[in-house]
Amino acid sequence: MERRRFLRGAVVGTSAAAFGFTLWQGAASAAPAQPGPGPYGALGAADANGIQLPSGFTSRVIARSGQTVGSTSYIWHNAPDGGACFADGSGWIYVSNSEISSTGGASAVKFSSTGTITGAYRILSNTNRNCAGGATPWNTWLSCEEVSTGYVYETDPWGVNAAVRRSAMGRFNHEAAAADPVRKVIYLTEDASDGCLYRFVPTTWGNLSSGTLQVLKAGTATSGSFTWGTVPDPDGSPTATRDQVSGAKLFNGGEGCHYANDTVWFTTKGDNRLWQLNLLNSTYELAYDDSLVVGGGAPLTGVDNVTGAASGDLFVAEDGGNMEICVITPDDVVAPFLRINGQSSSEICGPAFSPDGRRLYFSSQRGTSGSSSGGITYEVTGPFRA
Repeated sequence: MERRRFLRGAVVGTSAAAFGFTLWQGAASAAPAQPGPGPYGALGAADANGIQLPSGFTSRVIARSGQTVGSTSYIWHNAPDGGACFADGSGWIYVSNSEISSTGGASAVKFSSTGTITGAYRILSNTNRNCAGGATPWNTWLSCEEVSTGYVYETDPWGVNAAVRRSAMGRFNHEAAAADPVRKVIYLTEDASDGCLYRFVPTTWGNLSSGTLQVLKAGTATSGSFTWGTVPDPDGSPTATRDQVSGAKLFNGGEGCHYANDTVWFTTKGDNRLWQLNLLNSTYELAYDDSLVVGGGAPLTGVDNVTGAASGDLFVAEDGGNMEICVITPDDVVAPFLRINGQSSSEICGPAFSPDGRRLYFSSQRGTSGSSSGGITYEVTGPFRA
């Protein structure tokens, strides 16, 4: 099992100052500063798209809200948010949510094996504030509504099959979803200051039409053991799902969620933390907390969406902060991977790797205008670690 607790791990800030620290039951232990770059080196000057990248990496704009995508006639949606990539023969598809009230939904962009855009289309329409979500092992996209009685919609990245509302997955302020093919469950975060972490156990794996919604139960400490309690009424009415199970652990603004190697990683934006569930021994702990970086200058603030690379690196996008995607390595280095300039009123959303791991997609939700109609979706290509 991959374990990452940042026990004396190097945290590399934008000033290249690094701090070793220990996170265990909330205790921090300072170590001398260790200057040095992250695994990809220092960020270079901003390119033509206003993005600072390490040497060897390049960016391009894939789509802009309100404009046609590539040579297609499809108009890209406003407020692009969570996303994922799906293999499509020798090419791939990138799907992206739209965090717009009442008309949100999701869209997709199709790429050839060379990265040329070959199509773009709608895969979900007329839903409410589709924020994040997650991919399933059977190649569907779970698009989640970020409203108090929001649903999860299962969508087809190819746009052939109609989207299906998955009511059994609960009605709450949904954020992200992550599939665990080992335990055959879906983990779900809740974007509320007193939100919970859930898992949905389908009656039949691969079919989300029925099953059991459960909530994580644990104490108030930042580490310890956990269990799961069944939510009696997933509909969340009249009692919210997070208030139905005694002992449910509350998290301050659940955001991104990622599963890999018997571990679940999820972020909480209210306290700028990255959490880790160790599924083999049913324990949880903090993996990153910017308030415990000695001397300030934490490289990662405003934590939001999170995804993983084949190397075991985590890539965490910032909602605010200084508009960076930061990398967290298996040996506990935290450092900026890219920074977007001139878009301080925006947030970075939807990081996802192409199936071959050579391209990273993401969006700036409000772009340079600071408006939902100013969203920009990008691709970064370069020598990502295998």
